[in-house]
Amino acid sequence: MNREQISQLAHAAHPIAAPLGDDSVRRLLEHAVVRDDSRVLDLGCGGAEWLLRLLAAHPSARAVGVDVSGAALERARAAARSRDVHERLALHRAEAARFTAPEPFDLVLSVGATHAFGGLLPTLAAARAQLAPGGRVLVGEGFWERDPSSEAVRMLGELSDLASTLDQVVGDGWTPVQAHISTREELDAYEWAWSGSLASWALDHRGGPDSAQALEVATAHRDEWLSTYRACFGFVCLILRQTDEQPRDAEVA
Repeated sequence: MNREQISQLAHAAHPIAAPLGDDSVRRLLEHAVVRDDSRVLDLGCGGAEWLLRLLAAHPSARAVGVDVSGAALERARAAARSRDVHERLALHRAEAARFTAPEPFDLVLSVGATHAFGGLLPTLAAARAQLAPGGRVLVGEGFWERDPSSEAVRMLGELSDLASTLDQVVGDGWTPVQAHISTREELDAYEWAWSGSLASWALDHRGGPDSAQALEVATAHRDEWLSTYRACFGFVCLILRQTDEQPRDAEVA
């Protein structure tokens, strides 16, 4: 069983692959989408759950999702057809950091995928290159709520605290206009769903070729979360506008 298969099973009960509840996702999208006919891009879309929910709420919107996982994109296509939004969703199998589109977007998302770009600021640079005047970026990133152990840093990378994360964003030419910091309930619910979904699959397939591996991975993940990073890891979603952006209706000199 490869990493992609494990991730699919682990997210079965939590299709938003980030520590956010349904109400938080809805509120973020309400703040991020300012036009009913918005063009939206998700860089690192996975199963495209953000886009599927956005398209259902905005019947005139159109969306593009980009991901390297062919299996995730196939699931997204099937889900789009079942929700009757497939005609307004285009999906591309490509590296998100290398993707370019012929037209700019009113909203660019990248939630929990900054590792694919090499960090938060490279993610914002990629989003800026795709953004229409007056557009917004919705980015989700981890941060340290308190000083991490060296083991936590090894697992999750060189994150900053929340204030330093915001300083980086503002220093890069962005102004936060809305945000959501995941609650303890959301963080715990995500981790329990991740390890629990994978463990349940393993128990339902006892004796199968992958059941032992799945249970081992679920157990290890749960133990690492509880003993290593639960006490120090946080997650924030930021809605950003460019500080010196050109207004949408500004005339070009």
